[in-house]
Amino acid sequence: MASIAAQAKPSRGVCLLCKATTTRIFSRIRTRGTTRANFSSAAPTAAAAATSQNERSFRVAVIGSGPAGFYTTYRVMSKLQNARVDMYEALPVPFGLVRFGVAPDHPEVKNCQEKFNEVAASPNFTFIGNVSVGDLPGHPDASTVPLTSILRHYHAVVFAYGSSKDKTLGIPGESTLKGIYSAREFVGWYNGLPEHADLNPDLTQGDEAVIIGQGNVALDVARMLLEDVDVLRKSDITEHALEALSKSKIKRVHVVGRRGPMQAAFTIKEVRELMRLPDVSFHPTDQSLIPSDLKQLPRAPRRLMEIISRESSSSCSSPNPTPASKSWSLDFLLTPQTFLPSPSNPTQLASTVFQHTTLSPSPFDPNAYALPTTSVTTIPSSAAFRSIGYKSAALREFTDVGIPFDERRGVISNDGQGRVWREQRTADGTMAYGHFPGLYCAGWVKRGPTGVIASTMADAFATGDAIVGDWVQEDGGRFLNKSSGGKGREVEVEVDGWEGVRRDAGVDKARVVGWADWQRIDGAERERGGGWVKRGRSLRVRGRCWLFLDEERLHVLYIDVIL
Repeated sequence: MASIAAQAKPSRGVCLLCKATTTRIFSRIRTRGTTRANFSSAAPTAAAAATSQNERSFRVAVIGSGPAGFYTTYRVMSKLQNARVDMYEALPVPFGLVRFGVAPDHPEVKNCQEKFNEVAASPNFTFIGNVSVGDLPGHPDASTVPLTSILRHYHAVVFAYGSSKDKTLGIPGESTLKGIYSAREFVGWYNGLPEHADLNPDLTQGDEAVIIGQGNVALDVARMLLEDVDVLRKSDITEHALEALSKSKIKRVHVVGRRGPMQAAFTIKEVRELMRLPDVSFHPTDQSLIPSDLKQLPRAPRRLMEIISRESSSSCSSPNPTPASKSWSLDFLLTPQTFLPSPSNPTQLASTVFQHTTLSPSPFDPNAYALPTTSVTTIPSSAAFRSIGYKSAALREFTDVGIPFDERRGVISNDGQGRVWREQRTADGTMAYGHFPGLYCAGWVKRGPTGVIASTMADAFATGDAIVGDWVQEDGGRFLNKSSGGKGREVEVEVDGWEGVRRDAGVDKARVVGWADWQRIDGAERERGGGWVKRGRSLRVRGRCWLFLDEERLHVLYIDVIL
C-alpha cells in the first residue's frame, strides 16, 4: 500500500471500475499515523454539523467485511470524526468477494483493498475476524456472538454480510447427478474460500461443459475453464484449483441463457476478454437476435452488440481458419429442463436438455421476457455450472428480534436508503412501516445480488449518508440505546461496543483475528507466493493448523500452511 505521505496530496486518476476520472470520490479519514482534514464533496453541510455535535462516541457495528461493509464504514467515519466502528467477519480474513469472488486473473479489481486498508488504519476502527454474528460458526475454531448482544452494545448496526446462497434450477438430476456445480461454489473453490475447499470438481469426464446463466460470473467460470494454465499460474489462483484445471479435458464451453443478447447481464469487458483468449475460438451468434441499426442503441448495449456481431462475422468469414484447441459460444433462447445421466454411469452427468424459448414483445426489447416453445435440444455436457444468481439469507435471530426479511427476494426490508423498515402500530391503532431504530443494511442484502463493486460503493455511500443524516438530527429515537427525547447525545444505556459483546458472550480472545493478525497472514501469503498473493501456495484452505502470530499468542485458522 502506498504510504500516507504519498497519499497526502490528491492526484487525478481513473477509477478502474467505473472509468470515471475524479479526485472527489473519497474524503480523507483520520488514521493511526496522522490526522487529516475532514472534507466531503457530497454533503459538506452535514459533515460540518456532524463534527460540531459529535462530542460523544457514536458506536457502530458493521456485520460483514466486504466492499459494502468497508464503503459504509468509510462514509460514516469520514463524516463523523468520533464514530467508532467495529467490523465483524465470520472468516479469519477480510474483504469478502473482493478476495474470494473476483477472478484471480483480475487483480486490478482488487485495488479497492487499498482504500479499505486506509479505513482500517484509523484508531476508531476495529476488525473482529473469525467471529460469526447470530449464526453457528463456520468451523470449529471460530467464535460466535448473539445478535441480541450486538444490539445491546451499539447505537447502530449495519448488516452488510452479502449473499451466502445461490439460486437453484429445480429440475430433474440437479441434486442427484455428479458433475453439476454451483458457479458460486466453483468461484469460491478456485479463490480459496474455506467452505468450498472440498468441492473438487471433476473436469475429466468429457470435453464439453454448459454454464447456465449469462452474467459476469458465468463468463468468469468460462474463462477459467478455457484459459491457458500457464497464464493462471501467474495469478493468485489456489494451488488445488490450478492442479485440477491443468488436468481438465474440457475443450468446448456453452454459456446458455433463456433470453437473447439484448437482455443478457454480462458486460463488454468480460466478453472481450473471452474473445481475446489465445487458441480459443468463438462460435457465431444468430445475427437475427442483434438489431440491424446499432446506432440507435445507447452506448453500452451498442458496443456489446458490435463486438458480438463482429466476432460472429469473423468466425464465419475467415478463409481456412486454423482450428483452435478450445472454443466457446453464447447460446441464447434456451432454458434447462433436465440433466441426463451417462448410459454407462447412471450417477454421472452426460448431457443437458434445453427447451427453446421465444421473446416477447421483441427480441430487441431489453425488458423482453422468455416464453416457452415445444422445441427442445440436447447439449452434451460432462460438467454443468449453475450461475443464475446469488441469494442472501436471514440471520438466525432475525425472527426473534423482529427484523423483517423478504425471503422471496433475499433482502432485508428497507426504505431504499438503507434504513431497516418494519411494520408497527401507530397512535391511532393502524399499522404502518417505519424505521427500525438503529438498524441499517448495505450491499446485496439491501438491494439484491446485482451490480459490480462500483455500484456497491454507491449503494454503501447511500446507507452511510442515511446513518449520518439520522445522527446529526439529534433524534435519539432513531438509534439503539438512546433516549427518545430528541437529544441524540443523551445516552440512556452505556454501550461498550466489542468489549461489551465479548464480555457477554465469553469469547476467547485467542480465537479472534484482529487487523494486525490479518496483516501478518497477508504478509506470509505474499512472502511465500514470491511476490504474488498465492493463497494456494502459502495458506491452503484445508484441514487445520496453528498459525504463529506473535510471541505469546496463537490463532487457530482453518487452513494448512504449505511450506
